Amino acid sequence: MTTVHLVKPLRSIGLAAVVATFVAPIDASAQAQAPAPRTVQAPVRKPQPQPAAQAQAAATPAPAPVAAAPKPTAPENVIARVGETNISADDLRSYVAALAPREQAALAKDPAMLSQAVRLLLANRLVLQEAVAKKWDQQPAVAAQLERAREGAVVELYLQSVSTPPANFPSEDDLQKVYEANRAAFLMPRQFQLSQIFVAVPKEGDKAAEDKAKQELDDVQRKLKAPGADFAAIARGDNNAAKDAGDLGWVAENQIRPEIRNQVMGLAKNSVSEPIKLDDGWHIIKLIDTKASYTRTLPEVRDQLVLQIRSERSNMMRRAYLAELLKQHPPVLNELALSSLLDASKK
Repeated sequence: MTTVHLVKPLRSIGLAAVVATFVAPIDASAQAQAPAPRTVQAPVRKPQPQPAAQAQAAATPAPAPVAAAPKPTAPENVIARVGETNISADDLRSYVAALAPREQAALAKDPAMLSQAVRLLLANRLVLQEAVAKKWDQQPAVAAQLERAREGAVVELYLQSVSTPPANFPSEDDLQKVYEANRAAFLMPRQFQLSQIFVAVPKEGDKAAEDKAKQELDDVQRKLKAPGADFAAIARGDNNAAKDAGDLGWVAENQIRPEIRNQVMGLAKNSVSEPIKLDDGWHIIKLIDTKASYTRTLPEVRDQLVLQIRSERSNMMRRAYLAELLKQHPPVLNELALSSLLDASKK
């Protein structure tokens, strides 16, 4: 017998959705899905764009070669090496510093991810060395793409520099207001600690396969009705090494399939359901314990909420900066020339 989860798959939610930040994996402590709270924004001071010539000078550094020769690395500073390519501790620090805060936090929690990042850096260095050795970057078409990429990077980095909120934002008062305005988003649903015994039934199986599954189900039910029946041992079956067989852990109410949820809601603690037939087979559920719903406190969500508020403020500052810059330097388009250009491209 094998164990399968009875929960509905979580939807993929973007980083801007604050609920994705607050929901822990189901197998640890299943949480509710909720829309991202709309934060309370303090007034944004109107940015003061630089004059065009000055802004261009600030945003466009002196041209640099596509690939500069790597600086010699002291042996004790080398983190990884492949061939003649080294990755130093400084290289890795720069790489991590350029990541978003949440990505940095993920690396800190999982050393294996850091190892993967180092391998990727080494691979990139090898490819870069080969491309430069073949002067591939000097081909006109490639050089033009590199220049466009460089311009885009300069623009993006400059926009980040003018749209970064102050280090002390948001204030404690801002945090409290956002939290109070979005308490519903931090409501965690009731949770159930479940175990199950699963008997698979092939979707397109023949009658012999169905009869075999039914016989196995009858055998399981017979064992469960015996005095002193051990649900976990029956779930393990002959696989004594599967110590967690049948254990689903804590599952949020809204993440349980409706057919299962209806049965679980009627169970008493440590009781077992009747067999439930789903499209993949038979499920027998045991309710081990229940947690009541509750609202997460501000200290619990503080770090994630700060990231969300700062991100929204940064986006607002960026839009305001661009709007003011375009207001001071209104673009002029030759619509007739554009139209002719499009017509020419169709021929």
